[in-house]
Amino acid sequence: MRQVTVKTVISAPREEIFDFVADLSKRPSYCDHYQRHYRLARANPVGLGAAARFQLRLPLAREWAEIDIRVCDRPRRIVEEGPIGRLGRSRLVAVYDFVPEAAGTTRVELTVYAEQRHFVDKIKHFGASGSIRRRSAKALRRLRDLFEEGRAADVQGATVAGYDPGKAPRFGAHIEPRDSLAVADR
Repeated sequence: MRQVTVKTVISAPREEIFDFVADLSKRPSYCDHYQRHYRLARANPVGLGAAARFQLRLPLAREWAEIDIRVCDRPRRIVEEGPIGRLGRSRLVAVYDFVPEAAGTTRVELTVYAEQRHFVDKIKHFGASGSIRRRSAKALRRLRDLFEEGRAADVQGATVAGYDPGKAPRFGAHIEPRDSLAVADR
């Protein structure tokens, strides 16, 4: 699939938009029209290391994809990367750039591309760039509508299946970092 870039201008500060996009649990609120069966892959859905898995609807196929946030440069850029397709043979990359505009508005640019490593995947993704361009542009329009209609604060995020905040220590929240233990022993 070729590289696809879409953009929109949103009437909101870029820090707010960045924080909303960096929270993968809120992604279904504006991308559910082409990302189905969306679920979080890690307990922390925000920032560097956050991951999610979903089914991406393409014209000739439905491919499972997993993305994780590799670069989180607040409030400028988010880079998401991960495997897509059968056996994770291909690689999917999405780059969000947040550029401040005049009068408190922000230009959001989304660049998406995939690298197919097998000829079967190249056939499946043939013509996908046009579909991804239309669906990504619609996702950015929906994101703009969330902010400009004031509904962004009311969005409920997706959760990890089986995650109970009362049992959060099983994910390591109860363990102190080794450096603080060493200082306390001295």
